[in-house]
Amino acid sequence: MREFFKSTRCKILLSFLAFLIGIMIYAVTRGGYSISGASFINTLTKPFRAASNRISMKMENTVDKLSNADKYYEENERLKKQIGELNAQLTEYDAMKAEVEELRKFVTIKEKNEDYQLSQPCGVLGYVTNDPFKSFTIDKGSEDGILVNCPVVTAEGLVGITVEVSKHVSTVRTILSPDLSVAAVASSSNADQGIIEGNVLSSENGQTKLIHVPKKNKLKRGDLMITTGTSGLFPKDYPIGTILDIGLDSNGLSVCADIQPCVDVTRLTSVIVITDFSGKFHEEEEEETEEKNKDNADKTEGKAHED
Repeated sequence: MREFFKSTRCKILLSFLAFLIGIMIYAVTRGGYSISGASFINTLTKPFRAASNRISMKMENTVDKLSNADKYYEENERLKKQIGELNAQLTEYDAMKAEVEELRKFVTIKEKNEDYQLSQPCGVLGYVTNDPFKSFTIDKGSEDGILVNCPVVTAEGLVGITVEVSKHVSTVRTILSPDLSVAAVASSSNADQGIIEGNVLSSENGQTKLIHVPKKNKLKRGDLMITTGTSGLFPKDYPIGTILDIGLDSNGLSVCADIQPCVDVTRLTSVIVITDFSGKFHEEEEEETEEKNKDNADKTEGKAHED
């Protein structure tokens, strides 16, 4: 024991206690108050009591967690289930909202064009891999009244045309493609005509091209180009896109222009297919006409031989 009192450790401990007591005495007496025995002890033990209270609260929380672990686990699982149900309801709500919006667009197109026969709104299944012109597939086919060469649109403008059709899926070629040519006219003048036809450079920017426009024209930036309806493949006066820039073709013989489509065909989620419209070209009618012409020619030839 004597060795302990003589040790450096004891001296350090006594020095620390003396320092601590001095600080406490100074803190209590700095306001001019005297120190009683009880208050001195309370002041001296206050830090230890505070530390003890903190330890006690932590121990109490730990014991509570351990003793009620099963209860907390069940409550956590219940809350997770509720969150899952709410997320499912939110997803269902978003889907219903999108469907209502598509039906609204459907009604808008029909109201503006009473002669149109329209498919149900078609969901975009995905874009064709490695196609720079953004061909895509939709979830409707021949079972839904869709045929090859049906115009594909949104309420905003022309998207393209169906090129392959199975029972429940169709492939759409967009107006960015050089394999699709659309006769177009400026809506402002209804006189300046050309052909909308895509190319690789334009498609990189989500644009297409207006070509074969006569040098004498009144086209200007911002003009809206619409379908002429002369080919029988597309209805008349349907929006295609607006003119961005005007220049000469590489041969210098005609005018061309960069066109920004009314529809961003690179980010589609749904479209509408026009299955029939006034002025549509019907292959069956063409065949019937050819047969009638052939019969008339045969009859004429027969009469000529009789004479």
